[in-house]
Amino acid sequence: MTYPFLTLDDFDLEHRKILLRLDINAPIDPETRDIMDDSRLVSHLTTLNALREAAVVVIAHQSRPGKSDFTSLQMHARRLRRHLPRLVHFQDSLFNGEALKRIDNLAAGEVLMLENLRFNAEEVSLKGDMKALAEARYVRTMAPHFDMFVNDAFGTAHRAQPSTVGFVPHLPSAAGRLMEQELSVLRKVLTSAQRPSVAVLGGAKADDSIMIMENMLDNRIVDRVLVIGVVANIMLIAKGIDIGKPSTAFIHKQIDDPEAIIERGRRLLRDHGDRIEIPTDVALNADGERKGVPLDRLPTGHPIHDIGIDTVVRFSKVIEEAGTVIVNGPAGVFELREFAFGTEELFRAIARSNAFSVAGGGETSAVFASMGLKGEIDHLSTGGGASISLLGGQALPAEDALTKGKEWYLEGLYDDL
Repeated sequence: MTYPFLTLDDFDLEHRKILLRLDINAPIDPETRDIMDDSRLVSHLTTLNALREAAVVVIAHQSRPGKSDFTSLQMHARRLRRHLPRLVHFQDSLFNGEALKRIDNLAAGEVLMLENLRFNAEEVSLKGDMKALAEARYVRTMAPHFDMFVNDAFGTAHRAQPSTVGFVPHLPSAAGRLMEQELSVLRKVLTSAQRPSVAVLGGAKADDSIMIMENMLDNRIVDRVLVIGVVANIMLIAKGIDIGKPSTAFIHKQIDDPEAIIERGRRLLRDHGDRIEIPTDVALNADGERKGVPLDRLPTGHPIHDIGIDTVVRFSKVIEEAGTVIVNGPAGVFELREFAFGTEELFRAIARSNAFSVAGGGETSAVFASMGLKGEIDHLSTGGGASISLLGGQALPAEDALTKGKEWYLEGLYDDL
């Protein structure tokens, strides 16, 4: 397959000194301070194994300044040692003299993980285009010590930072295996999905799902959209249905500009109403009890916490007849057992469908994993913000940088490095 960017297959990797950007950001146990889930780290093993004949220096981040889980990457290096049958070292700095010396002395087949990128102020505060980010002091200091740059951090692809785009003007650059797979699958879904193509959009981050809906409906990427969760509630309001004070108040609390989001919903209904499927019944949280009601029984004083049984049956049939299914977000307050029904039934329908299935967003992928359905979904995206940005029609700075890097490489602009 031909990509607009270079991949590992375009390079002789043996005995190269490679700077590898990963996304190994992990949940940290507040009591033990240990990593609770290393699935992101594990997702990069295919790339690390492909680089087994190279000397690999890993740069990554954990959380951000001011957060309780903003901490050193030393435990990430220890965890990587469990998964990788090669020497994995850790350096508690980024680009000082000691770090540069260890980089220069790193042997082929070894891995060196450097300290949390976001301990460096430039990584957090420096803004601008690729040219400006390439001028970061740590980027200019580190780049001459490497033969090439590999970006495998799809989870940060929607962010323009020195570590994601700044090294590309300095070094021949390629996408790692995970980055290659994510971009390949999601771009295919956007351009040549098997029909009929269906998007199931919900969750609490309704502005993300509305953005995806706009891109997919306006550009005829999908044939139908099934709305669930808070997104469904917004579309019900947009249709003129009073969903009750508790659910309306939740929308106004969770969304920065709810009226603008609702107006976008009205526009979508005007332009694409025949392709948007809205719930016909919902489940209320009546003092902890699940109470199913049709829309004509609204409003009530109880909040909507799930879609109703009739809607589950109708939506499941659409999913089972689809050629492609893209899902982002649960159908309700699935954390509460009484209100997990809609999410679980729709996700099971997606899993048993013969459609090519894609889960975008970290929460969505986590629900499939918790249900034991991870192996039944064709593509579980590792990058929530990045996958949502891509499905929503936005450019990814990291992808754009790698694409520009391929142009420079083919023009021979790296030949004198």
